[in-house]
Amino acid sequence: MNFIEAARRYAEGVVSGSIPACRYVQQACQRQIDDLAAPPSGYQFDEEKAARVCEFVELCPHIKGELARRGELIKLEPWQVFILTTVFGWADAKGNRRFRSVYIEVPRGNGKSALSSPLGLYMLAADGEEGSEVYSAATTRDQARIVFRVAQAMARKMAGLRKTLGVRVPAQAITQESSNSTFQALSADGHTLDGLNIHMAIVDELHAHKTPDVYDVLETGLGKRPQSMLWAITTAGFNKYGVCYKVRDFVTKVLSGASTGAMADATFGIVYTIDDGDDPFSEAALVKANPNYGVSVDPAHVKQMAAKAKESAQDRTNYLTKHLDVWVDANEALFDTEHWRKCQDASLDEDEFSGDESVIALDLASKIDIAAKVSLYRRELSGKSHYYVFPRFFLPLAAIEEDRHPMYRGWEFQGDIEATSGETIDFEVIEDEIRMEVPGRNISAVVADPWQAQYLIKNLERDNFPASEMRQTVANMSEATKTLDALMREGRIHHPGNAVLNWMIGNVVGHYDAKDNVYPRKELPGNKIDGAVALIMALGWFIQNREQKFRSVWEDI
Repeated sequence: MNFIEAARRYAEGVVSGSIPACRYVQQACQRQIDDLAAPPSGYQFDEEKAARVCEFVELCPHIKGELARRGELIKLEPWQVFILTTVFGWADAKGNRRFRSVYIEVPRGNGKSALSSPLGLYMLAADGEEGSEVYSAATTRDQARIVFRVAQAMARKMAGLRKTLGVRVPAQAITQESSNSTFQALSADGHTLDGLNIHMAIVDELHAHKTPDVYDVLETGLGKRPQSMLWAITTAGFNKYGVCYKVRDFVTKVLSGASTGAMADATFGIVYTIDDGDDPFSEAALVKANPNYGVSVDPAHVKQMAAKAKESAQDRTNYLTKHLDVWVDANEALFDTEHWRKCQDASLDEDEFSGDESVIALDLASKIDIAAKVSLYRRELSGKSHYYVFPRFFLPLAAIEEDRHPMYRGWEFQGDIEATSGETIDFEVIEDEIRMEVPGRNISAVVADPWQAQYLIKNLERDNFPASEMRQTVANMSEATKTLDALMREGRIHHPGNAVLNWMIGNVVGHYDAKDNVYPRKELPGNKIDGAVALIMALGWFIQNREQKFRSVWEDI
């Protein structure tokens, strides 16, 4: 294969639209085309260097499946050739590579390990680096060893590599004694991360990193060598406030031209996903997101996954992240945020519902973070119950000043959350607000779990307000949680689009028991769900207390 020509044809095909691709792939290809036409200052494209790495990779064998059984070697697809030639082709006058940081996001099944593992071997033994240190890195030993074990298996099947380049493959490392080089698995739970002298660090599935510790150490360790490289390859995930999404955000800004400068110029990134407005369940979307569609990605299988996901919100998260590379708000999300979005009506005015029966529900789980107060109104339309949600959120000013969450400051600025003075929330502020609201509205109940709100509930009860405890038990939460999902799908729950509640709805995951009861939970501590929980409690009150007239909210669904 003429690798340079194959990469050129791929880039031109993507930009012209003859090869289906999302905007990020189009931008990556256009960037390379523009750079070839007008090379960045101090760099030139070395076709020999670009082709050499591709030639090496195609000498490596498959180690899994039918291709491995037949003893076949890796055959690079055009998209892989484009990535490798671009990353390894650009160099300065001294021969040092331009790109030091590489970020590749691609759905499952597109051969991430088959691309990364040969690169580890190349950087170990064929890049001309004395004392090369190559690491397959992750937060846990098992994850770190995935790419490393594939490289081990490849090297053990490559007698020519071992003989010609002097590569040895003991149990815990791959080595080249002539250059004193080594390739190892590295994890935060197995080795010290200090003092690394990295030539290449391969980070597989960066989205799984719950903290930035490993990535930050590796990135810092790049400075000791002039050609070191941090190679991160991942599928999409659900933690939009983690290190992976942070890196992704920077990469997309580089691709769009929003980020410039030395760091941007040394970063290569490409993201295979779909575009806004694409039908996620169509074959066109699958083709666009999966560059190995019909090669290592089985069309029949992913179409089955699409059909399953279309019918089930619980299956949709896995489908979107793993097969379309779409970032979502929570792992195994309980609610379909697209249904919730369609229920939004920014013109809603709470004052217009003062005569409708309503419930106020409180989730005061924390005094140092968000507290939620949700007013839920019920109105009969065409013989069916419709519900109208008006949330209020409270946050200590200290949480904003300390940047405990990257969105708190913006939400407070746009009025979606109210900052209270001090280090903690004074629940008297919420109590006073309730006391002002009740006389002018048709409020049937103020409900809260007694864990944090017992004192507030007792105060209201003492003064004859309709306040009562409502424990967050499965009995109280399960049917209301399922009902909320059904109301979203039917378009019978309405909200003005508060950004905090929108975020929290997307954070809810479902815990199911043996009797198919469901309880709302959050996947990570930072994925707050207080507003969603308060909404479910309010809906639960209607279910439990309107039985004589409406035996169940489900009856008119």
